[in-house]
Amino acid sequence: MNLCTIPLRNLRRKPFKNLLLALVLTLGVAAITALSGVSRVVGESLEKKLTAYGANILVTPRSEKLTVSYGGLALGDMLYGLEYLDEAAAQKAIDGIALRRNVSVVAPKLVVPAESGGTALAVVGVRFDRERLLKGYWSLAGTWPASDSQVLLGSRAAARLGGAAGPLAPGHALRISGRDLTVSGVLAETGGDDDNAAFATLPLAQSLAKMPGKANLLEVAALCAGCPIEDIVAQLAAALPHTEVKALRQVVEQRMYSVHFVKNLALAVSLVILLTACAMVAASMLSSVNERVREIGLLRSLGFSRGAVFSLFSFEALVLGLASGLAGHLLGFSATGPILAALHAEGGTPVFSLAALALTAGSISLVSMLSSLFPAWQASRVDPSQALVSL
Repeated sequence: MNLCTIPLRNLRRKPFKNLLLALVLTLGVAAITALSGVSRVVGESLEKKLTAYGANILVTPRSEKLTVSYGGLALGDMLYGLEYLDEAAAQKAIDGIALRRNVSVVAPKLVVPAESGGTALAVVGVRFDRERLLKGYWSLAGTWPASDSQVLLGSRAAARLGGAAGPLAPGHALRISGRDLTVSGVLAETGGDDDNAAFATLPLAQSLAKMPGKANLLEVAALCAGCPIEDIVAQLAAALPHTEVKALRQVVEQRMYSVHFVKNLALAVSLVILLTACAMVAASMLSSVNERVREIGLLRSLGFSRGAVFSLFSFEALVLGLASGLAGHLLGFSATGPILAALHAEGGTPVFSLAALALTAGSISLVSMLSSLFPAWQASRVDPSQALVSL
């Protein structure tokens, strides 16, 4: 008989009580594991969905602005030193940054002044496949442009171009800067600059401006859950010299608040579950000490030191924590998939990790041992002479 066999025999001596305690601890670990997995996937899914509400980083060519006025007459702002972005080169540079996996959408734009029937108009050239990912809040009547001969009008632009006859509707023909085009759709009012613009394919806008392959704005949607937005901005600025890279901090903070709220809520619930489980382990071990006073007195009279008695109870808690940690992690991981399916959560699927299993088992073993410190200390202080009086 040694310091290992005594705790194991004691665990087998009262199987129902010990199994019940292990079951409670296992369910607590399973709940924490499942919450952790669900909050991670839901957070990633939520951040990807928030991408549809606009960009959080803007990349523009570096330029100087001069405000011109003469004789009290304000002549407006003049930009000089402006160089347009090369779309292909910019995309290649962004693809090469270390945090490329955190960049979900890169939407190039070329804004071109144009006219239609004597009405001034801003034509915004975009890649519509990327724009649809970035502007999930857009609502339109009609369809998205499918070719270079179609445009999508903002609500106010459609009203101005229609004049007294009323706003232009999908299917209406119009001529913009000498090009015959068809209105494929009209945006519902957004309350922003989009209302006054006409959106065309990027090649059409480049053709109108006679600047093939150029863009004067990149809207970037970055996923910031795994890294600070400052890191992404710094890498983009290094990859795109002669540009200004700005993070829309308010947008980033609003998105991160939503993502962090889910994770913090899961963390708070996990801590409550963990503390409850620790309290149950401590209460059970303390009860076990009171029930085994005579056994402890006998061990002490046979030469077991206080440290050995302390180790006996700590080892029992270690075995209990290790078994519960292993079983709880496997149970929690198995439950994560069905929970995500029930919540209709979109995103990545949980991936089993032996390192995570070992970390959970080790952490729960340590927590279980810490919970048993006071009961083990109480057991080591039992006076053998008083304990043996009752024999």
